[in-house]
Amino acid sequence: MSGGWPGGQACLPSAQMALDLVNNRTDILPDYELELIYYDSMCDPGESTKLLYDLLYTEPIKTVLMPGCSSVSTLVAEAARMWNLIVLSYGSSSPALSNRNRFPTFFRTHPSATLHNPTRVRLFQKWKWTKIATIQQTTEVFTSTLDDLEQRVKEAGIEISVRQSFLTDPAVAVKNLKRQDARIIVGLFYETEARKVFCEVFKEKLYGKKYVWFLIGWYADNWFKIKDPSINCTIENMTEAVEGHVTTEIVMLNPETVRGASNLTSQEFLGALMNRLGGKNPEETGGFQEAPLAYDAVWALALALNKTVAPLKAKGRRLEDFNYNNHDITAEIYRALNTSSFEGVSGHVVFDAQGSRMAMTLIEQLQGGSYKKIGYYDSSQKNLSWFGNDVWIGAGPPADSTIVIEEFRYLSQKLFAAVSVFAGLGILLGIVCLTFNIYNSNVRYIQNSQPYLNNMTAVGCMMALAAVFPLGIDGHHIHRSQFPVVCQFRLWLLGLGFSLAYGSMFTKIWWVHNLFTKKEEKKEKRKHLEPWKLYATVGVLLAIDVLSLMIWQIVDPLHITVEKFTREAPKGDLDVLIQPLLEHCTSEKMNTWLGVVYGYKGLLLLLGIFLAYETKSVSTEKINDHRAVGMAIYNVAVLCMITAPVTMILTSQQDASFAFAALAIVFSVYITLVVLFVPKMRRLITRGEWQSEQQDTLKTGSSTNNNDEEKSRQLERENRELQKIIQEKEQRVSELRNQLVERQALRNRRRPSSGTNQNHSNSSPPSSQPDPKSLLPPPGYPNPASDNHSSLPPSFSNSSNLYQADSKISRNHCHNSQIPLLYK
Repeated sequence: MSGGWPGGQACLPSAQMALDLVNNRTDILPDYELELIYYDSMCDPGESTKLLYDLLYTEPIKTVLMPGCSSVSTLVAEAARMWNLIVLSYGSSSPALSNRNRFPTFFRTHPSATLHNPTRVRLFQKWKWTKIATIQQTTEVFTSTLDDLEQRVKEAGIEISVRQSFLTDPAVAVKNLKRQDARIIVGLFYETEARKVFCEVFKEKLYGKKYVWFLIGWYADNWFKIKDPSINCTIENMTEAVEGHVTTEIVMLNPETVRGASNLTSQEFLGALMNRLGGKNPEETGGFQEAPLAYDAVWALALALNKTVAPLKAKGRRLEDFNYNNHDITAEIYRALNTSSFEGVSGHVVFDAQGSRMAMTLIEQLQGGSYKKIGYYDSSQKNLSWFGNDVWIGAGPPADSTIVIEEFRYLSQKLFAAVSVFAGLGILLGIVCLTFNIYNSNVRYIQNSQPYLNNMTAVGCMMALAAVFPLGIDGHHIHRSQFPVVCQFRLWLLGLGFSLAYGSMFTKIWWVHNLFTKKEEKKEKRKHLEPWKLYATVGVLLAIDVLSLMIWQIVDPLHITVEKFTREAPKGDLDVLIQPLLEHCTSEKMNTWLGVVYGYKGLLLLLGIFLAYETKSVSTEKINDHRAVGMAIYNVAVLCMITAPVTMILTSQQDASFAFAALAIVFSVYITLVVLFVPKMRRLITRGEWQSEQQDTLKTGSSTNNNDEEKSRQLERENRELQKIIQEKEQRVSELRNQLVERQALRNRRRPSSGTNQNHSNSSPPSSQPDPKSLLPPPGYPNPASDNHSSLPPSFSNSSNLYQADSKISRNHCHNSQIPLLYK
């Protein structure tokens, strides 16, 4: 029986050893002798095509083909089915060869390269890595291996963050790994390209305690020390760059002392192989690591052929009857190989459904320039045997990426405590002021300051101060799930507190302006101030705030967001970064809502300043503290207009933002309470004005002030009454004057015409007859009716004396009996 063998410096002697032993074992194939015909394809698919043609078309007929490299096996195995040939490889690891549809007659004693991947995934999990990077040479074997690895790590919850590939020059790919902060790197490339990769790794400083490289384990042990003209790195550079990397390799030599089918232990096999090599250095002999696989491949073939003897004999066939058109013998050989199971020098030999070898994986680490075994992994049993002798440059296995420690920025507790003390004292002051105002609400001086509005101001100030506490509460005090509730407290306490405190002061100044800055004809209608109008104004302002806040919270409720800042590197050579975080109360359209609220409040503040300025010189007893209210409005408006934009700018600085907002609230409240209530307390204490309105006149200072006010009111009433009398009398004088003129005209019409002529001839001098124009009063005065001044009030004596000429006319032409009728 003949087999084709396309190459392998160490594999060929081991296969020949197996062949010799098989031929000496009469219990295996007593009637046959195996013949090995071999060629060296140099892992070149083109060369292997030529050699395959020579093997097929030269005598003797070949029963089995046994290629080595994956690239050659791919070509040979895909073509072999056309000649009904079984292909058995000892050195092919490409995952693509596991495709039974494409390679129906292919078997291999070298496990698939994908067998490395379960081991790699298990190591990633052991060292708690969840992010890896890969760099590969663009060949089918490495591409398919990487595709399988990607699927396995995805199932394990591990991310491939960076995936780089190269054809011949890995410089750009290595630079990309460095730029993207790759730490755990899986390299898939041949030995020659491995030297190129690690020369670039040395140049980019992509090695050391922060990095771990995973390589294929079938390189020569001194692969990084071999001089290579294609790189410009020294052996020292390469040794430094590769230190600490981890390799995974299929167990190719049985670690146990077991005699298998060949009656040799693994150590006896190595001794015999070294004798065959004639003292050559194993590290410089290609295929030395795969030699046990080649030895077991020959034994697997021999044992399979031995199994076919009985089935073929039952069918009246023999192995000598094989030709390239005989499918039955090929099927028997396939079944025999597929059921193979024996102990070989490489371990237990068994094939899976795809014809690939099932084996354990050896894990090694380069320590001090030489490889050390650190564990085994059995993927079929999912069992990791760990020796615990792994060595790291740093304190332990590095992190899979730069460790980012999230650190929340919290408000300074000293600042929060200090401001809270001031806010608490302010609340106590508000309680004192409110109690004082309620207790003395019957005192006239307090009554004239609209005490209910002052009570609203005090309550609003206390609510605003209470907002300081939730304003300073953050994740340091409560759980994050409770933070939205704190956000709501901030908004509602501050909003309603402002509406009550500022709204009540604004109402006072608004009505003072309405009462005492209008025109004279409208002033009388507004002299009598009704309290319910004041309360209604405050209620409207409060209702606007409540409605706007409710709409805000229903349409776009507040929630917690986390602001991320630039990462910071801590002191020391630590592979960590600090990620500062800051919690905020916000909503989706926060800027829009703030714009509406700030715009509305800003207009109220500006209008309050204007009204306070307009009424600064007004004096009224209806609201006797409006000047103090104006002063409080000035202070509140200035503090609010400064603080609002500043806090929006300083949102990322929690201490500064809280300090500005809280201190503005505290100062404005203190100023408001002191300006509004302290003068009242001082007046009542120093003057002793503690009695109610009924007892107020018993106190000197209070009675003097109240008597003046009463006199003023009485004089105003008398003045209004006198003005009304004057208007009535002058209207009566005007009526009498008109009646006098009408009577005089009537008398002139009744004179006889003769008398008129006679009188015309004997007329008196012009001065004796009155001039009609003399009857008219001076411009701007009413028409007088008579000279009977005794019947007019004294206040009209002057206006009667103005018309003495008219009085003479009345005496000459009117009878005395008619005078009483004129004044009836």
